[in-house]
Amino acid sequence: AADKIHVIPQDFFAELCEQIIQHLNHKIPGINTAELCQRIQTSGIEINVGELAKIANIVSFLFSTAARNNLSTEELVTTLGNAVSTLPKHALQVIRHVWNEQGKSISVSEDARNMATVGQFVDIKWKLGVAMSSDNCRSLKYPYVTMMLKVADPSGQITDKSFEMTIPQFKNFFRQFKEMAAVLETV
Repeated sequence: AADKIHVIPQDFFAELCEQIIQHLNHKIPGINTAELCQRIQTSGIEINVGELAKIANIVSFLFSTAARNNLSTEELVTTLGNAVSTLPKHALQVIRHVWNEQGKSISVSEDARNMATVGQFVDIKWKLGVAMSSDNCRSLKYPYVTMMLKVADPSGQITDKSFEMTIPQFKNFFRQFKEMAAVLETV
């Protein structure tokens, strides 16, 4: 993944670093590597989402480790220069700039360190559909609900999850949400 950092233009790499800092500060739920990757590809650069996600994980680890060790900008850049000779100059400049501007804002409270590694809900979309027919049945008229969830995993990568439910399954799903809402009212 480190060799792919060379092909990412400085402005896109800076945007990635900014998103990572925002994620580490809990200002955004995750890094939308799919959207950023698409924009990079549109600019003519060959990179896939998996490679960009690996780079995002590396930079996220770098920033969180630097925050945990309370490194200054110079300490971070010196450490990177000594340990990683494969980083291109523009990437080091971006890391230096972003860390200098926003690095100290990363919260590394004990709660954040001990937080469970679970994903975070970002968005939900739904639609109601009716299957009219299939190759097995001419007159199906079968209603269903399609749910599309956007979830940020613990590393900050945003992924889409979708599933379909029959109407009885949806009613059960809805009933459980009502139960959760009722419990939350008591808190």
